[in-house]
Amino acid sequence: MSSNKFDGVRAGTAMAVAAMCCVQLGLAASISLADQLGPEGVAWLRLVWAAVIILAVSRPWRTSFSPATLRTCVLLGIATAGMTMLFMAAVVRLPLGTTSALEFLGPLGVAVTRGRGTARWWALVAATGVPALTEPWQGGTDSLGVLFALGAATCWAAYIVLTQRAGDAVAGLQALGISMPVAAVVSTITAGPSVFSHLSWQLLLVGAGLALLLPVIPFSLELLALRRLPASAFGILMSLEPAIALTIGLSVLGQIPRVSALVGILLVIVAGIGVTVQADGPRGHPARGNAKGSKPAAGESLAIVPGPGA
Repeated sequence: MSSNKFDGVRAGTAMAVAAMCCVQLGLAASISLADQLGPEGVAWLRLVWAAVIILAVSRPWRTSFSPATLRTCVLLGIATAGMTMLFMAAVVRLPLGTTSALEFLGPLGVAVTRGRGTARWWALVAATGVPALTEPWQGGTDSLGVLFALGAATCWAAYIVLTQRAGDAVAGLQALGISMPVAAVVSTITAGPSVFSHLSWQLLLVGAGLALLLPVIPFSLELLALRRLPASAFGILMSLEPAIALTIGLSVLGQIPRVSALVGILLVIVAGIGVTVQADGPRGHPARGNAKGSKPAAGESLAIVPGPGA
């Protein structure tokens, strides 16, 4: 490997890890803010500010959208709102590492479903991790929080499929220029009225900072990382996000994980790495990109479509 290529891989790895750290730090800050606004209020604040920033950057009114693409972007916005709001509802009830691992079942499910051959067997490994994460035999785990986290996982899976569909029709951030405002509208209808009376200028400024930390900066870093890393390497790195969530939860929030939760998170991570490696090319080559060369299909590398950080 040439030194320039090695430097590119090293830079891409650093960007991917930094993106995941930003996501988890943003979530940790969101949990603290939820004491004042509630989880739905924090999700609303993040989505509204993210929509404002994305609109300013992407200027979607300069792009021509077909009716089918516009429908896809609207559905993408609904999935984004669902993922963000459901995750926030889960993470105030469950430890950050557990919630992230449960939500990660969404992209893992897409990769397994679209995978080939023995890649699908990794679903059993992930499924084994779920009871370890939730400990149903103890009866102490918040069942509503688990349902919210699994709902967020379902929305993330839909987000991946819809993002790929939109990405085949429009370039760059144009799809986000439609989907993020839609997500902001959906969250406003759902949670806005209950939040307005609690807002202050200080909270609005904090919300702007959160929107940068989650998802604007992570999304930008992930896009830059994708240009420097093979799809399989990126997928393996993203599989480590539940471990980063566990670390942030421990160091920032003081959440000490149970042994069973550690085992469950490890199983989900192993399944993520396994399905990504299995989906790699026959001789260790990176997974092939699509016709436009912008990204591989979801079944070829896990989490290759970055989520908005929820």
